[in-house]
This record gives sequence, structure tokens and C-alpha cells, in this order.
Amino acid sequence: MATEAPPPSEGDSAVDTTVPTTADPAVPTTEAYREVQASAEFGELRRAYRSFAFPLTVAFIAWYLMYVLLSIYAGGFMGAKLVGNINVALVLGIAQFVTTFLIAWYYSRHAAAVLDPKGEAIKSRMEADA
Repeated sequence: MATEAPPPSEGDSAVDTTVPTTADPAVPTTEAYREVQASAEFGELRRAYRSFAFPLTVAFIAWYLMYVLLSIYAGGFMGAKLVGNINVALVLGIAQFVTTFLIAWYYSRHAAAVLDPKGEAIKSRMEADA
């Protein structure tokens, strides 16, 4: 094809190893990242994330394991018919999917309301300092 680049010759390198001679002033330095990581503002963002994500993760894993354990050890209960051919196992299995989507929706709301503004504040401060 005409759009393909020719293969590199023996002396050429396929990887561009040139290093720019001037640093981009918009890119924060490693020290700036370390300062932000040690800041109280970043700690607050990390706490806000962890206080939301960890409990919900533990709760969902417990809910999932309960479903699996009930399926293994409580076959009679899980096989109990509720309406027609719909049994407890089917209802709880569908509830797993519903729970997953509810947690994702709830996290997106939490992130938009709490995490994103804090992250944007940190980002804009870093870009202003760079």
C-alpha cells in the first residue's frame, strides 16, 4: 500500500531515541507529583475514594459469596419456586446483575459529586504551578 512506511534499513532504528532538548513547561516535575501526593488535599481525595469503594466492594463480594454458598449448600432453598418456573436462585442471580449496575451508577454519581471536583482542583493547581 502507498500509505505504509518503508521498513527501516540496517542502520536505522525503528524507535525514535531522540530526547527533546527543552523541557515542556506544562508538564509537572516528579517533585511536584510527590508534593501533591503528600498534600492534605490529595489525602482527602484518597480517603473519599476509599471510604466509598472499599465498603461497597466488601459488601458486594459478601453478597456474591452468599449467593454462591447458598447455591452449593442450600439447594432446596434456592430451588424453591416463587412463581411458575421462577425460583429463588433465578431471582437472586438476576439481583446480582441489578446490584452490579446499581453500584456502578451510584459510584458514577459519587465520583461526579465528590471525587471529580477534588481531582480537578488538584489538577488545576498542578497545571498552574507547572
